[in-house]
Amino acid sequence: KEGRGGEGRQKSGGRRGEGSAMDIISQLQEQLNEIAMVSVNTFGTLQRDAPPVRLSNSYPDPLNPNPNPDGPASQPQAPPAPGAPPPAPLPPQAQPQPALDLDEQPKAMSHALVLAAKKFDALVAALPLSSEEDQLKRIQELQAENEVVGLELQKQLEAAELELHRVEVLFNEATDNCINLKKPD
Repeated sequence: KEGRGGEGRQKSGGRRGEGSAMDIISQLQEQLNEIAMVSVNTFGTLQRDAPPVRLSNSYPDPLNPNPNPDGPASQPQAPPAPGAPPPAPLPPQAQPQPALDLDEQPKAMSHALVLAAKKFDALVAALPLSSEEDQLKRIQELQAENEVVGLELQKQLEAAELELHRVEVLFNEATDNCINLKKPD
């Protein structure tokens, strides 16, 4: 019974398991980006929509737009003088925006954050596990494979240098022949 990511649980020596692990790592990166985006949106929304809070009695009440009820803003306006132009009309009020449900929105965003974290945990659990001995064995196998490939590359480099030398000799002979065939002035 192999479920999603089950093939990645085979011993770490096979190519199939490595591909699966890389797929899971890519998914982990995407999920981490998702968690970061949800977190930023959650904190930004909470910061934007949180009601103001009065820190102490020595500060003005943030919910009261006129902290000084005896000040000039609360005094009645005098009637306009006869012959004076009528007062300018007040600008039309903007359409009131629908009230946000400040109780439900943080709950929904928290739920999204928890789901993203759970998906991340599930992806981590799907990573193939191997013992330290298996990892050391795999490292030795990769080093041996690297040696073989390195020797093959060295042989190909030597063959390419030999071919380059042959081409240079032929090129020099061809240019010498062309110069020698040229009629003297």
